[in-house]
Order: sequence, then structure tokens, then C-alpha cells
Amino acid sequence: MSHTRDRSAELFEEAQRCFPGGVNSPVRAFGAVGGTPLFMDRGKGPHIWDADGQRYVDFCCSWGPLILGHAHPVVQDRIMKAVQDGTSFGTPTRLENELGRMILDHHPFAERIRFVSSGTEAAMSAIRLARGVTGKNKILKFDGCYHGHVDALLVKAGSGLATLGTSTSAGVPEAYARETLVLPLNDLEALEATMKVHADDLAVVAIEPIPANNGLLIQDASFLQGVRDLCDRYGVLLLFDEVISGFRVAFGGAAEYHGIRPDVMAFGKIIGGGMPVGAYAASADIMEHVAPSGPVYQAGTLSGNPVAMAAGAGQLSVCLKPGFYEDQERRTRRLIDPILDHAEKKGQPLRIFNRGSIFWLAFSDRIHIRRSSEIDPDSMAHFSKLHAALLERGVYLGPSGYEVGFVSAAHSDAVIDEASAAFVDALDVVFD
Repeated sequence: MSHTRDRSAELFEEAQRCFPGGVNSPVRAFGAVGGTPLFMDRGKGPHIWDADGQRYVDFCCSWGPLILGHAHPVVQDRIMKAVQDGTSFGTPTRLENELGRMILDHHPFAERIRFVSSGTEAAMSAIRLARGVTGKNKILKFDGCYHGHVDALLVKAGSGLATLGTSTSAGVPEAYARETLVLPLNDLEALEATMKVHADDLAVVAIEPIPANNGLLIQDASFLQGVRDLCDRYGVLLLFDEVISGFRVAFGGAAEYHGIRPDVMAFGKIIGGGMPVGAYAASADIMEHVAPSGPVYQAGTLSGNPVAMAAGAGQLSVCLKPGFYEDQERRTRRLIDPILDHAEKKGQPLRIFNRGSIFWLAFSDRIHIRRSSEIDPDSMAHFSKLHAALLERGVYLGPSGYEVGFVSAAHSDAVIDEASAAFVDALDVVFD
């Protein structure tokens, strides 16, 4: 069947007269998959409805924050109560304490936390904190890891194992980008060689412990532990960017999942229950460097916004229920296992990688994909066909083959089985 997108097309035409490219975040423009971007009107549970009234099973989940699904009653009730009391005060509120205490009481490595308004702001502030604590300038990131649109982190590797950064965005001065080193993932020898040269001026190693912004590049725990050990050996702080993995694979994120202690952590998405929020956290000693306690300045008018705090506290209270994360893993396997079985029987080159309720489809025969360089760019053409076929079958994935999908607690077994069957049908269209 063919779904009409007339109203979405009208809205996109209007949006192009308002916003660069017609969107307020680039991937939403459907440039990677083609066609008219869908404008969504509402969501409930596992479903979303577009402006033309079509319903979809949603595996984008607002790029991860909606671990309970859309319009969860606990989150909605907390939001409505907070809004009735006022939307912003510019003062401390008890809701900040409630969410902060909830996180610190249940996260194994966070002793103090500072709320901000986005994951990008959290990563930016965490980098500034690391530089302030150590008195060093350089930072090191890994190719394939994304840390928001922070100038210092919008860089990629040049030639050689470790090079001074080259910006991947206009508007970032070369001199600034050169303070960032970039290495391939899963290469401890390269990391140690780089640390030997740069440790005296290297403030922090930043990594997504579960890289999930350029495919799902699952790393062995031994690699992450090796990064931790090298940071200890050379006196460099370790930053886990858990904007996606935090509170998603476990309440304490990948740090808890692997039992590896970072020095600084960046959070976002899930802790706001769908509202704009981010946070960074560390030990009490490190966080004492943040103003007003210390000299590392960071501030924000809407930091700790009461509506976002209420939404986050409501959502995380559900995540803390016994068995929550085990059930999320079960739901995800229920979705992907029949798809993989079908692909294997048909000889279709497909892998689906997952960690908890995060999953990613790769059109590849590789058993493991641990680096962005191992992603076959030709597979994106397959994904474009898959995306279109899924939309026709009422399933919504993020509109890029490099993006991951998410399963929520609202995806019932019946909904998952329906979606899994749609995936199977769509794959046959791709490989017809």
C-alpha cells in the first residue's frame, strides 16, 4: 500500500522558508534516505502518527530518550503537575534535588552532578572541567564517536594513527581543532603510543563506551578496561560520554554494565523523559572544581528546569523497578532474532548488533564491526530501500543507516511481533 504524505510535504515546504534545510537538526531532512521528511503530530506508547494520520511503530523514540515510550502516564502526570506550578524560576527547586538524589543514589560512580540543557552542553562542560582539573589543554577522542556539536570534538583523524584534529565542520578554527587528537577505536597500542608523546598536555580521553552515533560499534570490555588502565598510568582523565548508553543499557549505563569507572561522565536524553536536559557527573573531588565551588565556570538559565526535572524523575522511577533492564533486553531480542533467522535462511547479508535495547542494522557479512571504517558505505543504499519499505508497512526507524534504533518498555510482545514481520517483508523487498 502507498501512504500519502501530502500534509507532510506542505509542512516541509513551509519549513524550508523558516529553517536552514527546512529542519532544526540535519538528519530529520531525510537526506540520507530520500523522500519527504515526515512531520509527526502525536505519539502514544510504541506508536507515532504523522501529519497525514498514518500510524507507525516507532523505533526511533526521539533518538533514545523515550525508554518508556510516548506519553507514558507517570511522566505525563509529573510534567502536568510541574507545569501547573510554574515552568521556570531561575532559582533552585526541590525537583532538582529529587532527580539529582535519585541518580546519585543508584549510579555506582557518580558522587556529584550538574544539570545542563542538552547532551552537547554536558560534553562541552565535561571537557572544560577536565581541562580545569588537570591544567592541560589537549583532548583525545576516537574516530566514530560523537560527542555533540562541540567545536573541539567536531574533528576526525587525518593520516597516520594519531594526528592533530582536522575539523569536520566549517566554522571551527584549525588552531582550535589542533588541540584534539583522534585515534581509531579498538587499538590500545596506538593509544599508548600517543599517550607517551602527549601525556604532559593531555587532559582527557573522551569515548562513547558504547559508540552509537555512527553505527553501533560495540567494544570489548577488555578494550575499555585497557583505556582505563592507560589513563591511570599516564595521569589522564577518562570521560565516558553516556548520552545514549546512560540509563539505557543499565541504570548506571555502560560504566555499570562493564564495571569500569570513568573519571567524568556526560548524560542526556533519558534523564529528561523527553524534555531538553543533560548532565555531567564525577567524584566529589573533581566536581568541587565547578563554579561556584571552584574556578571552572559553567552556568545556564534553564539548567535544572523544573519541568524537565519532574519528567526525568518520573521516568527514572520506572527504570529503577526490578527486572526493568532485563526485560528491555528480552524485548529487543524478540524483535531482532526472527529478522536474523529470516536473513540467514534467505542468504541476505544482514547483521543486527545490539546492546540492551539499542540495536543497529548493518548490511554486511562481518561478525563484528568495531570501527567506523569497517562500515560498508554501499550498505546505505540497502538501508534507504529498507527505510522506505518499512514506512509503507507502518514501521519508523531514524532516517539514516548510520543511526541506531531503540526498543521501549511500551513495545508489547504483540507490537514487536508485528514489527518483526514487517522487517522480514521489507528485507525481501530490498533483496528482490
